[in-house]
Amino acid sequence: GGRGVEGMIATAKYARENRVPYLGICLGMQVAVIEYARNALGYVDANSGEFDENSLHKVIDFLPGQSDLVDKGGTLRLGAYPCKIESGTMLEKCYSTTKISERHRHRYEFNNSFTDDFSNGDMIICGRSPDGKLVEAVEVKKHPFFIGVQFHPEFKSRPTNPHPLFVGLVSNSMKKL
Repeated sequence: GGRGVEGMIATAKYARENRVPYLGICLGMQVAVIEYARNALGYVDANSGEFDENSLHKVIDFLPGQSDLVDKGGTLRLGAYPCKIESGTMLEKCYSTTKISERHRHRYEFNNSFTDDFSNGDMIICGRSPDGKLVEAVEVKKHPFFIGVQFHPEFKSRPTNPHPLFVGLVSNSMKKL
């Protein structure tokens, strides 16, 4: 609920401001975007349409053409989708490539109306769908490790073959120690 999400937003803020390694998965990416919009961009009411329908700054919301009038079962983005990673980013460093495919399970997305605001700040969009319409990943510039991804890397991680994002998080956490 709303109170739990506010705690997650506070955690994302702490990690961003104190240079603590952060990996936000799905909702974790969304709360990082909300936190940044509130505290760095100045949109004090920034939120997700999932948590506050009345927010004037819904930085996370349904995809264009979706609405809460539609049966939500048809709005879930599910399965593997390709992602183009921006060169020179932490995300590229983790994957060692600029083209990946990852599994999704969510219905709310980054609201592209705010792309320019984020592009001009310290939180950048570092991964997009090949057509450029969907934000797949964000990261904070000049932070040791702050990545948020819309997809679920845990679906592809194994004890003997950990996902590159978990390797990046753990190795940067060890450096922080």
